Amino acid sequence: MKKIALALALILSPALSHAAVTVFSDNFDTDALATNQMTFNGGWTVSGGTVDLIGNPGFFDFLPGNGRYVDLDGSSWQAGEFHKDLSLTAGVQYTLSFDLAGSQRGSDENVNINFGSSVDNLTVGSSVGFTTHTLLFTPGTSGLYSVIFQNAGGDNVGALLDNVSVTAVPEPETYAMLLSGLGLLGFAVRRRK
Repeated sequence: MKKIALALALILSPALSHAAVTVFSDNFDTDALATNQMTFNGGWTVSGGTVDLIGNPGFFDFLPGNGRYVDLDGSSWQAGEFHKDLSLTAGVQYTLSFDLAGSQRGSDENVNINFGSSVDNLTVGSSVGFTTHTLLFTPGTSGLYSVIFQNAGGDNVGALLDNVSVTAVPEPETYAMLLSGLGLLGFAVRRRK
């Protein structure tokens, strides 16, 4: 039994150490295409302006083959703050991943990204296609934390956003507890025999 438990621990250890848990994911493909979009199925809110939901099928589809995506500077001459709140656990490292593309309409775009207390600012050339970016955040206390995208323009032409996800990689202590539990379970089964 000890050999089995040790073999199980050795087999599971590398796999578990890289196992990420998806906390949130949205590719916007189930949302309605619209200019000045204010409601999203993924629970996003828009404040201080607007964003557009564009793409397939043929609604300002500047990057065909990518489904639907968000133009971060809507059609109201005021770029909105695109915002999502998530409940996160203290001490767990979270990774925000998102695809960002240029406007495809001749202007470079500057986008501010906030994930909890982590901040990034990206400048995206007009003709740049979707490129994946990440931002890490580890909360000090459990609670609600925001993911915010804000295009720094107001000309109705914004950077394009798609495939937003937040994943968590549990701490190694979590795996140690799992393996200990499996060991205790094995011990209990052996005692029964």
